[in-house]
Amino acid sequence: MTPPAAASAAAFRTDDPTTDPAAASAAAAESQAPAPTGLPGSGDDDPDERTAADDPAAPGRPRAARPSPVDGPSPARPLPTATGDRFTRPGGMFSSLRVRNYRYYFAGQVVSNTGTWMQRIAQDWLVLSLTGSPLAVGITTAMQFLPMLLLGLFGGVLADRMPKRRLLIYTQGAMGLLAAGLAVLTVGGVVTPYYVYAFALLLGLVTVVDNPTRQAFVSEMVGPKDLANAVSLNAANFQTARLIGPAVAGLLIAAVGSGWAFAVNALSFAAVIGGLLAMRENELRPTAPIAREKGQLREGLRYVRERPELLWPMVLAGFIGTFGFNFPTLLSGFAYDTFHVGAGQYGLLNTAMAVGSLAGALLAARRGAPRLRRLVGAALAFGALEVVAAFAPGYWTFAVLLTLIGVFGLSFNTSVNSALQLGTDPEMRGRVMGLLVLVFTGGTPIGAPVVGWVTASYGPRLGLLACGLVSAAAAAVVGLVLARSADLRVRFDLHPGRGGRVVAFVPRTTAPAKSELAPAC
Repeated sequence: MTPPAAASAAAFRTDDPTTDPAAASAAAAESQAPAPTGLPGSGDDDPDERTAADDPAAPGRPRAARPSPVDGPSPARPLPTATGDRFTRPGGMFSSLRVRNYRYYFAGQVVSNTGTWMQRIAQDWLVLSLTGSPLAVGITTAMQFLPMLLLGLFGGVLADRMPKRRLLIYTQGAMGLLAAGLAVLTVGGVVTPYYVYAFALLLGLVTVVDNPTRQAFVSEMVGPKDLANAVSLNAANFQTARLIGPAVAGLLIAAVGSGWAFAVNALSFAAVIGGLLAMRENELRPTAPIAREKGQLREGLRYVRERPELLWPMVLAGFIGTFGFNFPTLLSGFAYDTFHVGAGQYGLLNTAMAVGSLAGALLAARRGAPRLRRLVGAALAFGALEVVAAFAPGYWTFAVLLTLIGVFGLSFNTSVNSALQLGTDPEMRGRVMGLLVLVFTGGTPIGAPVVGWVTASYGPRLGLLACGLVSAAAAAVVGLVLARSADLRVRFDLHPGRGGRVVAFVPRTTAPAKSELAPAC
């Protein structure tokens, strides 16, 4: 059996095919052997064609026993027989929209995400108008993200224990009721900052369960073949709402007040719930819920720890989520302290990043299943661009760089999401995605104060420089660790030629030539 450490070799496409016949025969024989699925895009198999005998999650098939930490890492799982369609071949920018159930889900999310962005703007404005203190706005944000930091792993466990479609109906309904309650208090004129804090905390508690469930449910709608495309379209959906929602919220707040923005958001959840109810259950690919047992949280952590192709992208996501994505603090500092522009120009910086993120999501939707090489490369480019942007000489140069940062930041986000889902057993997917949400967004309460202190003490340029250096260094270290675990090395070629690469991962050892194998005369 191939251990997970060796399985990560499939993530990096070697660029130096040998011309030796013996080595070529060995490579051909190896290509016929079952390939591990821990690494997406490593073979030619079509997962949609696997039979019940091949599927470890099929009804009636017993679960394989998980090894204990003392037994060493578990062996890689074999893929079923190839059927001809390449797993890594993209099916078009909007291929997952061919799936009826996903179309319903996508349409509902367009409405709901717009309402969510409206509530975010209205909530911050309401707290600021009630207190006049930016600190109160920060407290509201912390109350909403704190449950994810403390309870994020438990949300993933619940996602594995319950049918995901039914659980989403419950969580989306709870979010709608919370938005309606805050709307009633605000329109009635009895709202206080403490009410807003309480509603933000309750919303964070619901999000603990909703977020990993939503992410794991995508694979049940579209299956592995279109999973990467669906994840990218979800991101494009969210970024589109990010462009529309704040503008609509601004007009609504100016016309009738923040309370009605909350009311519109409450109504928007009806679109998501309606889409979930309208789905055809026989077209879903549901994962059988796991029975409640002790130690399932530890089992999820051990599952990730024993698989380098899951562990190290998770570590990289933690560093970038905690330090790289602290733009609310940084952009306000650049706008007011560095470039000395007003609120309109500050909003334009956020729009520039949203446009870049939307472009990155659409570009990612054109690609197939992500490789770890692409994931690490996007993270490295993201950090490097932050370093360059820290020295931007003017406002417009900075805005252009923010657009590029948005492209690579979103490319990394969608790549790590898709890679972890495709490399995870179905019965573990909720816990793995819960851990991803924890490290990527739960680090905000930790990283934001640190970045805010550096920005306040030494200026926004040094703050952004530090964020970029941490992100780039983490990407470089994780890339080297993954390459070493797969027995690869980095090759630099300043003259790669047509179709070559300047930087590539190649095997550390190559097959000996025939002359080296012949006996000495």
